[in-house]
Amino acid sequence: MTQVNDNGLNILGESIKPGESKEVNFDVANLHTSSPVNIPVIIERSKKPGPTVLFTAGIHGDEVNGVEIVRQLIAKGINKPRCGTIICMPVINIFGFINLKREFPDGRDLNRVFPGSPTGSLAGRVAYKLINDIIPHVDYIIDFHTGGAGRFNAPQLRFSKENTKLNDIAKAFGAPFVLYSKKMSKSFRSTCFKLGKPLLLFEGGKSFHIDNIVTNSGVNGSKRVLKHLGMLKTSFKSTRPKKECVFINESKWIRAKYSGMFKASIAIGSKVRKNDILGNITDPYGKFNYFVKASNAGYIINVNESPIVYQGDALFHISTKLKS
Repeated sequence: MTQVNDNGLNILGESIKPGESKEVNFDVANLHTSSPVNIPVIIERSKKPGPTVLFTAGIHGDEVNGVEIVRQLIAKGINKPRCGTIICMPVINIFGFINLKREFPDGRDLNRVFPGSPTGSLAGRVAYKLINDIIPHVDYIIDFHTGGAGRFNAPQLRFSKENTKLNDIAKAFGAPFVLYSKKMSKSFRSTCFKLGKPLLLFEGGKSFHIDNIVTNSGVNGSKRVLKHLGMLKTSFKSTRPKKECVFINESKWIRAKYSGMFKASIAIGSKVRKNDILGNITDPYGKFNYFVKASNAGYIINVNESPIVYQGDALFHISTKLKS
């Protein structure tokens, strides 16, 4: 556990003493109009010692459902811990969020430039500041994401299989699915792993969309984790998940064999059998109708909701091997 002296937790030039609440500014650069851009970091400390948990969202500027989850944690006071410290960063990529874009103004994907550089690109500087000024102070990280490019993710947690420390926390979170996935080079998750900082990555919903089921899954899962760590105040109820979490060892994408108009007919999260019909691809003229079928038995954890697809586009993400 991160050790903090009684004189205060020192983050971004600010000292937050036990029992204090403070909003500090994670500033990197102004807008091109010279207007300042503030990235608020909301810090809540209990008088009682305990772990430090960081909730992050908005690494991609178009993934607003994650922002909504962290917003609700703050608005409902769930971020006020019974013990320890909770840090919330609802919108890390504020530049993309303002411009309604996934990337930074420099065209870079923040989640591909970690650990960053103090003299590099704008995205690289934000990554560097996050890794060096925030991450050293935390014990656990929950990072909220959504699907991109019209693809809707079932609520799920992702981390690498070798990161066994996260299994118990993932079970406590209680998302419908846990997908063991490889760490992407230069990602936030990969960098935190190298630093020995446990990070749960939550995926749910799609870009530019807020879904109540996904939001509730993220908020309730966060409450369960805080309860697991002894940090959730007794005034908040922590319900058990409706279904047992499914751990997925391997998965694959079912891709479009043809270009055309696409419509899924299977509900997200469904368990299917081999050759079950999942959706269909048609042409605009009523002359062609191709049924997309399951390549194997498994769970559908992502569905492409785009009405127009091209040959080779990812349509359904399906599990191929479950944890025994």
